[in-house]
Amino acid sequence: MTAAEIVDKMLSNDAFSQWLGIELIKIEPGYCELKMISRAEMLNGFGILHGGIAYSLADSALAFAANSNGRHALSIETSISHHIKVKENEDLYAFAEPIVTKDKFSHYQVKIKNTDFELVASFKGVVYNASTIWA
Repeated sequence: MTAAEIVDKMLSNDAFSQWLGIELIKIEPGYCELKMISRAEMLNGFGILHGGIAYSLADSALAFAANSNGRHALSIETSISHHIKVKENEDLYAFAEPIVTKDKFSHYQVKIKNTDFELVASFKGVVYNASTIWA
């Protein structure tokens, strides 16, 4: 399967990413770009984007990038740092790329940027690359 076919298959079964309104901008083996728009129901009590939403966008980007290599990849460790606040109706872009790719484990970074391409959050993830091939 191609990287695009893998991500299409993943997205078709991913109700949460669909709820987020994620749009696939670019996919190639090991790399992914996503876009979404912050909505009112995604804001916390301070009127800014809930940290879990930014985390979820980054987690989806990680999953798509890691799996686009053709093998099933499962996250085993992730972390996020939030840099600036996001308000309602802002475009968010996630850029996922590998830092280190090995046979069993790979490390990725995801940068989330806003409409002005300011860095909103930095995410790191480690995935386990299973032997199962996407088919």
